[in-house]
This record gives sequence, C-alpha cells and structure tokens, in this order.
Amino acid sequence: MKRESSKVLYQVCLIVFALVLGGAVAFAAPQDAKSAQPALGSDDCVKCHAGPPADIAANGGKHKKVACQDCHVGHPPSVPAKSIIPKCSKCHVGKPHFELQGCLGCHTNPHTPKKITIGPNLTDPCLTCHTKQIEQLRENKTKHSRLFCSTCHSNTHPNKPECFKCHKGHTPDMVMADCRSCHKAHAPKPVTYEDVPAKFCAGCHKQVYDTLIASKSKHSQFACSFCHQSKHKMIPKCQDCHGEKHPAGIMAKFNKCGDCHYIAHDLNNWSHLKKSEEKEPSARKGGKKK
Repeated sequence: MKRESSKVLYQVCLIVFALVLGGAVAFAAPQDAKSAQPALGSDDCVKCHAGPPADIAANGGKHKKVACQDCHVGHPPSVPAKSIIPKCSKCHVGKPHFELQGCLGCHTNPHTPKKITIGPNLTDPCLTCHTKQIEQLRENKTKHSRLFCSTCHSNTHPNKPECFKCHKGHTPDMVMADCRSCHKAHAPKPVTYEDVPAKFCAGCHKQVYDTLIASKSKHSQFACSFCHQSKHKMIPKCQDCHGEKHPAGIMAKFNKCGDCHYIAHDLNNWSHLKKSEEKEPSARKGGKKK
C-alpha cells in the first residue's frame, strides 16, 4: 500500500514539475523573442514615412548626418506619442540663437532647417546672429534704423532685397552693384566710394554736373570722384593738385582762388559778370527815377 502511495505521489510531483517547467518556458519564450527582434533603422522608417527622408535628402543640411533614431527615440505603442518629437534644444545648445523660443516660427519644417520662413515685424530673433548689422544701424541713425529686419528681408532667408524696392536710382540704368559702390545698406548715409561715374553724382547734383560738362576748362574732363575723393561732401583745396601757383604777394591780395578763377566747376568763365553789368545801367536809371 505504501509502495502504491509513493508511486502516486511521485507521479503527482512529476506532473507538477512538468507544469511549472512548461509555464516557465512559455513565459520566457515571448521575452526572448522580443529581445531578439532587430533594431529599427532609417530604412524601416521610410517604409511608412517617405516625406521626411526626402526632405532631408533635398534640404537637410547637417541633419543629413543624423539617423531618424538619433532624434526619434521610439515609436508608439512602445513609447508615448508625445515623446517621439524631440525638442530642438536636445542638440542645439551653446549659442544665443538656440535660446529663442518657438523655433518652428521660422524653421517651419525641422527636416529642412535651412529653408527659413520670415514672418512680419521681426527683429530680435535676427539679432542673435546678425550683430554687425544692428551695430551699424544703431551707430548710423537713418530711416533704415526704424524698420524691422523683416521689412526688407522678408519671406525667406537669406533674402537681400533690391534697393529699388524702396528707392529710386540716381540714373535709370543703375543696378544693385552701383548702389553698393557708395552706400552700405545698414549705414546708408556715410557715403564712401572709390571711382564712380559722374552721372551717379548728377542724380542729386544735377546743376553742378551740367555746369561742369558744359565748361571749357580741363576740369570738365574729370569725374567728380577725381577731386571729391573717398567720401561724400569732401571738398578739396585747389593747392592739393595745383600747388602754390602764384607769388606770395598776389596770394596775399587775392587769397581765394575763386577771386580770379571763378568756381572750380566752370573755371575762368566770367560771362555771368557781363550779364550783371548789362543789368546795372537799367538799375541805375531806376534808381534816378526814385
């Protein structure tokens, strides 16, 4: 009897052990299968998400060197949906520009970071990179200083607008390179130049230009910038080119070159005096009548 009881107990133990072992194996198998699954790569992402990889390939900039998983650390349902979109500050740190909020206001698509859309009335975000330009605007107060950066640099970045968007050229044939030969966009009033055509000066100084080109003196053969060198409103001395042409006695009596030679743009032309003299007799007659 005891032998039969022992035999039954032994069989029961075997059955329990088999059940326990089977359950352990059944539990471990899914875990092992899960851990054995290959990691997803960018080639897997493109099977469903064709747009972002195409954007990166076309205009990704340095993002081309980044794999999908470097930014997106998982995929639902294994991770919460909110956690798959990273913050820009995860990688972009260490510069004032990266401390700005609302990156997507200008960088509307993180997969094409250099395709920048510029909204209206923007200045402060621009200053985190373009410090030289704002220094020029502040040091040289003009109407440009009162404008938003996006007033001129609108819609896209970079965008260097034509001056003629707001300004009329000095001559009909002027191009942007001509404007830049004298004016800096962020400091337009300090006018500096090297050798520019006289017709550009004529845009503002027409009367002087017309007088010069009509003159019979050698001065009419020179461009304005030959005498008025380097910067606007520079008025040279006659002695800079001509030296001291006359004895000291003459210069003491006539200390201004114009006393004898009239104006630099119409040398030795005293025809205006003849016209004045012709008017004087009538003026005198008028005086007698009074």
